[in-house]
Amino acid sequence: MNFDREFVLSVAQRILTTDSPAGYTDKAMELVGELAGELGFPLKRTNKGNGVIILQGTEDKTVGLCAHIDTLGLMVRAVKPSGTLAITKIGGPLLPTLDGEYCRIYTRRGGCHTGTILCTSPAAHVFTDADSRARTEENLEIRLDEVVKTAEDVKALGIAVGDFICIDPKTVVTSTGFIKSRFLDDKLSVALLLGVLKCFKDSGKAPRPTTALLISTYEEVGHGMAHLPFPVDELLAVDMGCIGDDLTCTEYDVSICAKDSTGPYDYELTGRLIDLAQKSELSYAVDIYPRYGSDVSAARSAGHDIRGALIGPGVHASHGMERSHWLGCENTMRLIAAYLS
Repeated sequence: MNFDREFVLSVAQRILTTDSPAGYTDKAMELVGELAGELGFPLKRTNKGNGVIILQGTEDKTVGLCAHIDTLGLMVRAVKPSGTLAITKIGGPLLPTLDGEYCRIYTRRGGCHTGTILCTSPAAHVFTDADSRARTEENLEIRLDEVVKTAEDVKALGIAVGDFICIDPKTVVTSTGFIKSRFLDDKLSVALLLGVLKCFKDSGKAPRPTTALLISTYEEVGHGMAHLPFPVDELLAVDMGCIGDDLTCTEYDVSICAKDSTGPYDYELTGRLIDLAQKSELSYAVDIYPRYGSDVSAARSAGHDIRGALIGPGVHASHGMERSHWLGCENTMRLIAAYLS
């Protein structure tokens, strides 16, 4: 199968630049629904807010492919007397990488304000610990791009405790095929699923099993696919592949995870994916992720009787300034297509 590179990368950029920290994902899911609808596939929402797209198959078997649209982020923990905002994490962003990043604060009144995430010792000319102060939740704050001098000034803008703070992803696609952005985990995989959907539509072929594309909204906080809207025989999480010490995956590979922090993935299904990668002559890696959990992990922990596996494009510098490459994307989509064919 041939995959539409321009479509996939364009979709990835649109999704990546739509703010969606866990708990604030409606706009991003609406975009996914719009994109799926343009391909002729309606997206339905569960009560929890997850998305479901059905691709009818030729056999009496149903599988799920899940990716998550939610990202890491921050929330307003308190409004300080100085007019800056104290923060609390959503998920596990690498806090030192946030120092100096631009952000947007969304209020419950529908307002949006911009700001900058800064250490509480932000100036080298003033603070002796400007370069050494630990970048923690307690030592990071939001400097608003508003004329505010007191907490009351901030509250007058409608900004309050519990408002979402969304970090600028700084998305760039290079001429050399690299996709660099925050939140490739896991918005890149959402784009890849839509790329596979388009490929089947353009080819006029149907997948062998009926396939549910499941887009989750709370993966980064641990319960994205804890509920499955209907029974599936197998659930394949498409999420980022890890790169680093003791790992063989690169940005150019599709990663197949044998085990993560929640235990081993299904032996037969994982072996089948390895065989498919070999037969399709894909660039792939089999690795173990000791500090990782997926939507399959959440579904299994919730008691669903499924075979589960995890694959995804190699992503460098996870939970920071991430990067992947088109070759990793293509290898991932080819493995998904082989799995469904």
